[in-house]
Amino acid sequence: MASSNQTTKTALNLRQPEISQLVRELRQLMQLTQAQFAAELGVAYETINRWENGHMQPSALALKQLRFVIDGLTNSPSKSLRDGSSILLSKYFVEEQRL
Repeated sequence: MASSNQTTKTALNLRQPEISQLVRELRQLMQLTQAQFAAELGVAYETINRWENGHMQPSALALKQLRFVIDGLTNSPSKSLRDGSSILLSKYFVEEQRL
């Protein structure tokens, strides 16, 4: 029985400056203020502000939530959102081959 390859994308081991950039770039891609982006993610405005300014790092759950948002944008009717999300995926996430 032949096994099939599955490709998944996992978060890189990001350093704080990279996480800050990811959060800011995603928010700007979506054309949201920090307050609007916080509401979208269900977190406080201060949380987004701290993530973007490098004062706090998102939890593993929050990083998964950010990834979920990016994945959702890849199916957007907006070409700029699709293209932007693809750029974020290639910039901040790495493909992992699994058997």
